[in-house]
Amino acid sequence: MDVLDLTRLQFAVVTIYHYLFVPLSICLAATAAGLQLAWMRTSRDKYLHLTKFVGKLLIVTFAVGVVTGLVQEFQFGLGWSAFARFYGDVFGPTLAIEGMLAFFLEATFLALWYFGWDRLPRRLHAATIVIVAVGTLLSAYIILAANSFMQNPVAYALDPETGRAHLTSFTELLTNEVVLAAFPHTMAGAAMAGGGVLLAIGVWQARSHTAFRTLSRLGAWITLAGGLGTVISGDHLGKVMTDVQPMKMAAAEALYETTTGAPFSVFAIGELGHDRPFFSIEVPKLLSFLGTGSFDGTVQGIDDLQAAYVAQYGPGSYVPMIPVAFWTFRLMMGAGILAMVFGAYHLWKTSELRRFTVLRRLPVLLRPGTGDPRWYRRFVLLAPLLPAAANTFGWIFTETARQPWLAFGISKVADGVSPGLTSAEVIASLAGFTVVYGLLAVVWCRLVMHLSRKPLEGDGTGATEKTEPEPVPAY
Repeated sequence: MDVLDLTRLQFAVVTIYHYLFVPLSICLAATAAGLQLAWMRTSRDKYLHLTKFVGKLLIVTFAVGVVTGLVQEFQFGLGWSAFARFYGDVFGPTLAIEGMLAFFLEATFLALWYFGWDRLPRRLHAATIVIVAVGTLLSAYIILAANSFMQNPVAYALDPETGRAHLTSFTELLTNEVVLAAFPHTMAGAAMAGGGVLLAIGVWQARSHTAFRTLSRLGAWITLAGGLGTVISGDHLGKVMTDVQPMKMAAAEALYETTTGAPFSVFAIGELGHDRPFFSIEVPKLLSFLGTGSFDGTVQGIDDLQAAYVAQYGPGSYVPMIPVAFWTFRLMMGAGILAMVFGAYHLWKTSELRRFTVLRRLPVLLRPGTGDPRWYRRFVLLAPLLPAAANTFGWIFTETARQPWLAFGISKVADGVSPGLTSAEVIASLAGFTVVYGLLAVVWCRLVMHLSRKPLEGDGTGATEKTEPEPVPAY
C-alpha cells in the first residue's frame, strides 16, 4: 500500500471508531432530557432513577467521544494538511463553531447537570440537560454541513492569486441541500444506535429493577422510531444524492448502462462488472423510484457518467470501488431493518396483548407476555451492534462512493494528502491510534457494564436514594 492508501485507511479507522460514540451521545442526551422532563411532570420515581442512569451513560460516552474526536483532528492535520490548507477558509468557521459547542456549551452544561442535583432549582437544572441535548444536535449539524460541502461544494470561490477556496456565504453553506437531507437521516440513525443500547441493557437488567423494563421498552420504541425515520429520510437523501452525485447512485446498483425503470438488486452473486451477475434477486423499477421518485424514471449508468466526467474534468477514472459501494449500501439497509425487527419484536413480547385468549395459541417465540428466556437475553446483545453496523456501512458508502473526489468536482483525494508524508509515519501513527482506541474501548465497555450492574437508586432490594435524616426529638 502506498502513502495515499495508508492515509485513507488511517482516516477510515479513526473516523469509524469515533463515530461509534457520536450517535450514542446524541441519543443519550435527548433521552436523559426526555426522562427528566417526564419525572418533573409525573413525579414518578422510576423516571428519576432512569434519568440519572442514562445521564451517567451519557457522561462516559461523551468523555470517550471527546478523546476520539481529538485524535481525529490530530490525524486530519497529520495526513491531510494539503486539503486543510486549500479549504481551511471554508472549514474554519464550521470547525470553530463545533468546537465551541462541544467543548464549551455541551461539556459545561453537562457538568452543571451532573453536579447540580439538589443544588439548582428543578426547572433550571432540567434546562441544563435540555441545552446539552440541543447542543449535540447543533454540533452534529455543523459537522454535517462541513461534510456536505465535500459531497456538494457550495458557497465558495477560488482565489485567483493563491488558488485557495474561501467562503462566500456561511448561510448558504448551512443550507446546502445535502445537509438538509442528510441531517434528519443521520439523527434517525443516531436514535437507532442509542435505542439499541438502552434496549439491550434494559433486557439484561429487567430482573433487577422494574425501571429497567421501562428502559427496555423505551429503547425498543426509540430503535423502531429511528428506523422508520431512516427509511423516510433515506428516501429523500437518495433523490438528492442522485441529483448531485449520479455516479454514487449508479455505483450502488453497479448500473453500467443508463436505464429507464431501473431495477434494484436485493442480493446478487457474481462479478459486478459490465455483465450482470449470474444470479440476482431484483425488485423491478425500484432503483428508479429511489433515485428519481418515479418508477419510470431514468438513472444514468456508470459508462455514460464516466465519459461525461472525462469530457468535463479531463482524462482519468471517475468510477469508485463498485463492490464496496454495492455491498455497503445493502448491508446498511439490512442491518437497519434487523435492528427495527428487534425493536418491534421486543415491544410485541412485552405488550399487554396476552390478555387475548386467541394469542395463547401462537408459538412461544411469538406469544406476547411470556418473559425473556435465556436465549433471548443473549440474542438481544445484537440490538446495539446492528445500528452501529448500519451507521458504519452507511458512512463507508457515502465516502468511498464519492471517490476519486475529496470535494466533488473540484479536488481529488490524491491532492489532499500532506506533502512529504511517508508510509512509515502513517503506519506508526496508525499503530499508536489503534493502541489508544483499544484502551478506550476496554474502559468504555467496563464502565458501561459497571453502571448497568449497579443497583438503581430507589431499588426496593438494594440501594436507595440518599436523603437527609429526619429530625427526631431529643430527650
